[in-house]
Amino acid sequence: MERYSRQIVFSEIGEERQKILLNSRVAILGLGALGTVSANNLCRSGIGNLRLIDRDYVELSNLQRQMLYDEIDAKERLPKAIAAANHLAKINSEIVIEPVIKDVNSSNIEDLIKDVDLVLDATDNWEIRFLLNEACHFLKKPWIYCAALGSEGMTMNIMAGDNNPCLKCFLPNKISNQGQSCSTFGVLNMATMAIASVQSAEALKILISNHRTQNDFDTYSQNPCQWGQLFTIDLWKNHSANVKFQKNPDCPVCALGNYEYFGKLSGSYTTNLCGTNSIQIVPATSINVDFSVLANKLSSIGNVKYNQYYLNFADNKYEIMLFKDGRAIIKNAIDANNAKSIYTEYLGL
Repeated sequence: MERYSRQIVFSEIGEERQKILLNSRVAILGLGALGTVSANNLCRSGIGNLRLIDRDYVELSNLQRQMLYDEIDAKERLPKAIAAANHLAKINSEIVIEPVIKDVNSSNIEDLIKDVDLVLDATDNWEIRFLLNEACHFLKKPWIYCAALGSEGMTMNIMAGDNNPCLKCFLPNKISNQGQSCSTFGVLNMATMAIASVQSAEALKILISNHRTQNDFDTYSQNPCQWGQLFTIDLWKNHSANVKFQKNPDCPVCALGNYEYFGKLSGSYTTNLCGTNSIQIVPATSINVDFSVLANKLSSIGNVKYNQYYLNFADNKYEIMLFKDGRAIIKNAIDANNAKSIYTEYLGL
């Protein structure tokens, strides 16, 4: 236990609770700015099994904030799951690190998380978050929502027991961060590191408490975990807050058990367009894109033109043809997973 000696002497951990951590299994969905920080923290803290799930590849623009990658990873376009696992294995060779190169969707999420004790959300996609919320409710697993943009970050622990709210309670209506992405809005690495550190600290609390109360979800409110609260921080404006919210007695997910995403053959899908070096992405549901709003966001990073039928965006790497219903054709993407990441990063849909 010498590796963890400074953590063990912390009174809230101790040797017995360190053993709990060493026997814990955590899945991290997304290995970008948030996921790399949480993965690094949990690896060094001695979480015995880390499952690292991501569909994308390392690019040079990632290095500003995604702490587990370097210029060689970007030059070789390594899958993020592989690059992260390679670096973490050099930090802690005594734990199991499982890289998974997959696009998380309704067809595979249960298999990806059914055998873990906790799931960390480090995605940038609301469809995946709502799918994760439903899957974790069905499987009775705790998970931690996390997000960052600009100088702000937020995180929230979710365990949908009898008295605990879920993500759908907090966000009952579908939302869109159209045009609001790291590419168009920007993000400080300090913000992602700060909020992901809060997420990973909460993970330790949950894992320790989960071991004691794994069959009694209501008792979670009696431990130091922040259940039913959204923690927010803004490093530029120097303020933070805890926003409390209540379980919705009519919530379709945690009250009624009605799932919109989980167990359904839904989700966006892709098609390779032969002979064009392009991949088409069709979203899960049709949307009505506001081209003027999106063009205003994208104009600072590339060339944009649009009419009533489509929007065309191009920079020195990619070209995107976006239609009003959200369907897009992306040129120069490596593969379907990379195309989905470009779609989310640039368009924020």
